[in-house]
Amino acid sequence: MTLFLIMLGTVAAGVGSVWVAAVLSFAMLARYTAHMLSLAAGALLATAFMHLLPEAFESAAGAHDLFALLLGGLVFFFLLDKAELYHHGHEHSHGPSGHGHDHAHAHAHHAHDHHHHASPRMGGGWAVLAGDSVHAFGDGILIASAFVADWKLGLVTSLAVLAHEVPHHMGDLVVLRHTVGTERAALVKVSLAGTVTAIGGLVGYFLVSELEEQLPYFLVVASSSFVYVALADLIPQLQKRLNLADTVAQLGGLLAGMGLVAVVSGLAH
Repeated sequence: MTLFLIMLGTVAAGVGSVWVAAVLSFAMLARYTAHMLSLAAGALLATAFMHLLPEAFESAAGAHDLFALLLGGLVFFFLLDKAELYHHGHEHSHGPSGHGHDHAHAHAHHAHDHHHHASPRMGGGWAVLAGDSVHAFGDGILIASAFVADWKLGLVTSLAVLAHEVPHHMGDLVVLRHTVGTERAALVKVSLAGTVTAIGGLVGYFLVSELEEQLPYFLVVASSSFVYVALADLIPQLQKRLNLADTVAQLGGLLAGMGLVAVVSGLAH
């Protein structure tokens, strides 16, 4: 019975939060697409700095080890992003043209994208999915631990995880929407990452005592992915010369994303 409740709770929290975020991002807030990148950046940064990292550093794990892992995570996701960009560029290479022509074409294409922002930078997708998967696995272990202790605590924990994940999944969906090109593909990919919560719950049910000490490290790895995506993929797209009204709206979206995570985190706890 406990295992059944764990599976139910983890699927509801992991996948249910993605679908709630999708309704908000793609339906109710679709008309505000121009401001969603700011909201996404704020939500991802706040999730990392106001929730995941504090929780990791409040554990018995050493601060030096956690900071080293955070740094290593940032480098790892940088390399992962590079691999994604290389793969994307390799798929779209044409003909036996020389390197000089390719280099010039790349610069021209970059300049075109800089002035015409119809095609956002193709990056961040794998980093978001990897970070989501690690984070979801940790959430599954947390939910399993709560259900093993008491089914009522497990239910509350599942609802808290669901509520807390919605703001940052809104950010994830925006990033994936710009990376993969369609809302449906973005929803499928983030939902699949959300199912890792159930895997974490299943593993946690059998190995909860052994894995509990590793949770801080899962949290830091997930944090590094969200920080990287926000600072390397989203913020640069916002760094454009805009008029005062658009700049204020951009800043408002950034602060709204942070505030949303802060409010939901407070309610969840």
